[in-house]
Formats: sequence, structure tokens, C-alpha cells
Amino acid sequence: MDLLLDWLFLEYQDTPTHFLVLEIIAIIFGFLSVLFSKKDNILVFPTGIVSTLIFVYILYEYSLLGDMMINAYYFLMSIYGWYVWTQKVDDSHFIPIKKATRRENQQSIFIFIATSVFVCIVYEVFDKWDGWVTYMDVITTGIFFVGMWLMAKKRLENWIYWVIGDLISIPLYYYKGLTFTSFQYILFTIIAVYGFIAWKKNLDKPKTSLLK
Repeated sequence: MDLLLDWLFLEYQDTPTHFLVLEIIAIIFGFLSVLFSKKDNILVFPTGIVSTLIFVYILYEYSLLGDMMINAYYFLMSIYGWYVWTQKVDDSHFIPIKKATRRENQQSIFIFIATSVFVCIVYEVFDKWDGWVTYMDVITTGIFFVGMWLMAKKRLENWIYWVIGDLISIPLYYYKGLTFTSFQYILFTIIAVYGFIAWKKNLDKPKTSLLK
């Protein structure tokens, strides 16, 4: 335990206290959001909104523009997803989990490419290219944009994108110095795998409540 505390102290010794507190709060709400998503519970969106707003501020201060845009996009898509999930297929059932259509898979590819190009332009304009970290940031931004879009539409495949993006993010955030966030993505990966399994079992089964 002492070794862990010493290591964390070294990792965060130059980090302002308020950044550390905000990161922990954002991680807690982000973790809750993923858990609610796994359970197909609409609370995924309000908890996610809190987490993403905090991370937008933190990442802006760290000049991590790609990650910042991911979280700003999450915020907007959370509002959209919140609306979509409240729609009903009849008087007593809400829209069910479905597999992505062929058209939606094509749209996913387009979103990934368009997002990656846009992030590259942003990094170029602001002269923020910083070796392999920047390139990985571009890739994860594209992956997570697609994942969030599919989750908002209640498509099973969203979990596949989360798993891929999370696995890339684990070493990436550790390298950036956001150690707690790196640990968060380890948990996210595990939850995403179980989320895929849980959603697959409930394909095409409309819910009578958004909170169960």
C-alpha cells in the first residue's frame, strides 16, 4: 500500500490539487455512466454529462485537443441519446437494443474518417503535433466518436468500438500522466465486454422502464 501511495505521489507531485480532485470526480461519474450503459439504464446520460464537462476543462488545460473534442462531443451526444432513448415503440415500451444496419455501419466508417481528418486539421492549425501520442489521439477520437454515436442510437456494436478505444487509451493516458484515468480505462474495458454480452442477450426486447 505504501509503495502504491509513493508511486501515486510521484505521478501527481506536480499536479495542482484542484486538477486531481476534478479528475477523480470525473472518473467516478464516468465509471457510473458506463455501468448504467451496461444495464441499459437511461442514467447513463446525466452521469456521463457531468464527467464529460469536467474532462473538457481538464483536457483543455492539458492542451489535449483531440480528447477534449471527444468529451465535448460526448456531451452533445448524451443530450441526443437521452432524447432517443425516451422514444417509445408503443404506449408502454421504449425503443429496444438493435444491431446496426448496413447503412449505419457505412455511416460509422464515414464518421471515423471525417472525425480523424477534422482532428488532424485542428492539430495542424494549432501546431500541436507531438509524435506518436498525437497520432494515437487522432485514432481514438475517431473510434470513440463512432462508439458514442452507436450507443446513442442503441446499437449493439457500440461496445466493440469502446473495447478497441479503451485498450488503446490505457497506455496512452498513462503516458500522458493521467494515471487514474488510465486505471479507469482498464475498468471500462472489462465493463464494455460484459456490456456487449448483456446487450446481446436483450436484442430486440423493448423495455417498459428506462431505469431498470
